[in-house]
Amino acid sequence: MSGPIADWTKGAEAIVYQSCNGCGARQYFRRSFCAACGSPDLAEHRASGAGTVYATSLVCRAATPETRAHVPYNIVLVDADEGFRMMAHGDNDLAIGDKVAARFTQFAGRLVPYFAKAK
Repeated sequence: MSGPIADWTKGAEAIVYQSCNGCGARQYFRRSFCAACGSPDLAEHRASGAGTVYATSLVCRAATPETRAHVPYNIVLVDADEGFRMMAHGDNDLAIGDKVAARFTQFAGRLVPYFAKAK
């Protein structure tokens, strides 16, 4: 058995999600069990990065000194095409319902997923 798939939290340009082999549910945060049914039988997958904006919030006040240079910045909830929802950064002009695609960028010294309108 190989280890977990590297994703943006480990410095790789990838979004990883889990699917339950028991009930088929999908979840974004890595867990040792399925949040829907409790099964420990999970598989990891690399997401395509495609999705639809569910919600958006423009941040106009820096939470930390490191984020001050980025203000204003947009935080979005994206429904990934694979069936899970995630929070990430995105273009300031994104609106609910926009089709988006992920890329990766540096934010306050860390690699983060960043969504822009799909072409």
